Amino acid sequence: MACINQLELQNLRHLIGAHCTIEKKLRFYAEQCTDPTIKSMMTNDADAAKQSKDKLMKFLQ
Repeated sequence: MACINQLELQNLRHLIGAHCTIEKKLRFYAEQCTDPTIKSMMTNDADAAKQSKDKLMKFLQ
């Protein structure tokens, strides 16, 4: 894999941090939710945020 420059590294760190925050918030909201449909939707979206974060992390390996 090609080396990334400082700007690309900074952007990756920002995106990874944002996906991590989104995942945590959605999981917290899902825990508080009583409606099973909304709870499921938030859990699925949290899983998608984690998958995106994991894909972005691969660029740093």
